[in-house]
Amino acid sequence: MPNDSQPSRPKPSSRQQPRLQPRYDPLARLTPQRASAPPEMIELIDPRWILKALGIIFAAAFLCAYATVCILFARSQWQLVLHPSHTVATTPASLKLPFTAVRFGVDNTGQPQLTGWWIPSDSTTPNTALILHSGDGNLADALPSAQILHSQHLNVLLFDYRGYGQSLGPHPTQASMQSDAATALTYLTTTRSIPADSIVVYGTGLGASLAVHLCAHNPQLPALILQAPDGDLTDRARHDPRSKIVPFTVLFDQPFPLATPLSTLPTPHLILNPGTTTPTPTLTQFLTTHLPH
Repeated sequence: MPNDSQPSRPKPSSRQQPRLQPRYDPLARLTPQRASAPPEMIELIDPRWILKALGIIFAAAFLCAYATVCILFARSQWQLVLHPSHTVATTPASLKLPFTAVRFGVDNTGQPQLTGWWIPSDSTTPNTALILHSGDGNLADALPSAQILHSQHLNVLLFDYRGYGQSLGPHPTQASMQSDAATALTYLTTTRSIPADSIVVYGTGLGASLAVHLCAHNPQLPALILQAPDGDLTDRARHDPRSKIVPFTVLFDQPFPLATPLSTLPTPHLILNPGTTTPTPTLTQFLTTHLPH
């Protein structure tokens, strides 16, 4: 009997058919995707802010450079008015003057800072001249003045400030030179046991400013002699080209005042001409009047 039933479908195999992988297309990444989002836009900086930032940077650099120039000027301004020499070319022996090399002014290291010459008088008088030489050269340049004073039967102390000749210490300044002058006076009154009223202060050139300052702070000193006095250096230094690029009035502190303090100084004083190389009757009379006999 014929089988009129439907033919049975073949059962699917238990083995799964492998999935077909899409073929790799190297150009796919180069093909724009229609559904992709548009790229994110980068926000641009306003050019005015860039210009402002550059301006601030340049201004800060200029201020730093200018501040450096001002600092260098402040530290080196002494060179506008002082010109020390470390070479001592001669000694009192060249003028046939007896002398002893001395060192004094001990600092906190225990070492004497100042060097000089003690030129003893040919008499037993304690009367002594303290010479403060000018801002140029060193003590050897003041030997003619020492010879004049020695011929007046005075002891003479001639020394170099710190930074001059063989004296130690850093470069000289108005303040350090004023301090050294006071140290020399102390050396005379203590180590040499010379009464202050027997000491005449003798300033040459820029040393005149130091001499006036020393007498103003030591009224017991009986007399002051100035030869070719120099000082009040502010206007002179102002004309230096280096002074024109900095706030000179604010930074300059080496004026070595002379005229104003001298006008109010009660100490008797005598001013000698620059070319004085021999004793004058005026000098002799001045010393006789104001120094003990």
